[in-house]
This record gives sequence, C-alpha cells and structure tokens, in this order.
Amino acid sequence: MRAAHVRLLGVEERRIPFDLDAYVAEVTSGRECFVCRIVREPEPEHPVIFQDEACIAFLNRYPPLLGYTIVAPVAHKERVVEDFDLASYLALQGLIHRLGRAISMVVPTERLYVLSLGSKQGNSHVHWHLAPLPPGVPFQEQQFAALMVERQGFIQQSVDERSELALRIRLAYDEMS
Repeated sequence: MRAAHVRLLGVEERRIPFDLDAYVAEVTSGRECFVCRIVREPEPEHPVIFQDEACIAFLNRYPPLLGYTIVAPVAHKERVVEDFDLASYLALQGLIHRLGRAISMVVPTERLYVLSLGSKQGNSHVHWHLAPLPPGVPFQEQQFAALMVERQGFIQQSVDERSELALRIRLAYDEMS
C-alpha cells in the first residue's frame, strides 16, 4: 500500500536498508547536536520547511514515511516540558498543529503520528516527529511498526525530490495563515 501512496505523489518508492549500528554510533559519538548543526547550516539531506527565531521544521533524513518531518526549538533544549515556559511550549505546539495540517494537505494521511523521541545519550536536542501514515496500510504495519526504519528501510529521495516536497509543505503551511 505504501508504494501506491508514494507513486501518487509522482515518486517511485525506493527503499534502502537503514544501518542502525552506524546511526547509533553517529548520534552517540558526542559530535555536535544534529538540530543545532541544521539551525546553523541547513543541509540538503534535511530541507528546511520552516524556520523563525524560535523554531525550525525540516524533513527527516531517514524517512520511513513520505513527508516525515522534524520540529524543534532553535535553542538547544533537552527536556520536552521542563525546559519550556507555558507560552513557548504552546506556541511550539501551535506550529506542530499547523504544520501537521500542511503535511496532511500535501501527503495523503490516514493518521498523523506526533511524538517526541531522543535522550541525553543521543539526539538530546528536544524535537517532535510528525509522521504521516498513508491510507491503506494494514494495521500490523501501523503505529510503531510504521516508524521502525531499521525494519523496513527508509525512502530514498534525491535532493531535488526532498526539496520539492519541503516546498510543497511550506506552501500549504503558508496558505493557512
């Protein structure tokens, strides 16, 4: 079912295996935080959809689902609730809501998964995952199974395809203002 979902957007699905061991080594190596690095210098692998002085949103580098987006505060924060005052937390959640609606306008979505992952051991910069589950995915392949990139690989997209998708989401986001 997912292949039809991806073809619907004019992209032939190409999945490639995910090297979980290499990923764990990278994110636990003590190197600079990946979110702080993208805030400082955007990367083609993570096309930025939205950025202001408080937040950034960009496409996931290893998307198990088309349109999988990461949202984070620009400032390095590590605790999902405690590091925010109520106003800034609610503003960030407002962005997540609006961006989730934009993603669902661009990518056929049965359910938008919204969750915060990471830990002090790796990916410590607090961030939220917005993962659009396409319609028609069998229940056994939904929820956590749909996000397990180590099991199903990730959707390989060219830099141009990723940039085009980010632009389409941004345009849908802007239309809602």
